[in-house]
Amino acid sequence: MGCCTGRCTLIFLCALQLLAALERQVFDFLGYQWAPILANFLHIIIVILGLFGTIQYRPRYIVVYAIWTAVWVTWNIFIICFYLEVGGLSKDSELLTFNISRHQSWWSENGPGCVRKEASMSGIKGLDNHSYISVIGCALEYRYIEVMHSSFQILLALVGFVYACYVVSVFTEEEDSFDFIGGFDPFPLYHVNEKPTNLLFKQTYLLLFPAGFSGMEIMN
Repeated sequence: MGCCTGRCTLIFLCALQLLAALERQVFDFLGYQWAPILANFLHIIIVILGLFGTIQYRPRYIVVYAIWTAVWVTWNIFIICFYLEVGGLSKDSELLTFNISRHQSWWSENGPGCVRKEASMSGIKGLDNHSYISVIGCALEYRYIEVMHSSFQILLALVGFVYACYVVSVFTEEEDSFDFIGGFDPFPLYHVNEKPTNLLFKQTYLLLFPAGFSGMEIMN
């Protein structure tokens, strides 16, 4: 397959998906979003598997990658619904942190234009050692940033799924055609049965000395 083919395009898409997933993983770690961290980790592994399968002509690995892209699209649709609070979901819940902590997305306090302010809560009983954090001036709400991240992931996954199916079909056709011409046949197409050496010697002897003649007759 040449360079300007679906195979090279799929390699480029897998590389782009790896970069996007690593970027997202960094910000999810900063925000202690444990569910997205786990999902991103699995995504990175499967994308590497798909990249390896594409480079090494392994259709089975690409099939696994194609199946995962469907799962990945579903996951990112859930993330979009979560931050847009669709279907009873709430962006303020602890669902993405497995109820371990009350952390939110890193972008909630560090988005473009956001100014983070802390106010002491020493005057409130039981909260003497705590502070109230307020974020103002954000040019874009963090939930929309997360939605854009997930939308970009969905776009890459859909395009990757299409090219993965195309590359698998091309690899399969090439394997079938190669097998048809005997590429995978353990025996050559035109196989010559070699006779044992003693059998060849016997035939040669019969040609030189026909029946009824012996060595003595020849001497006479």
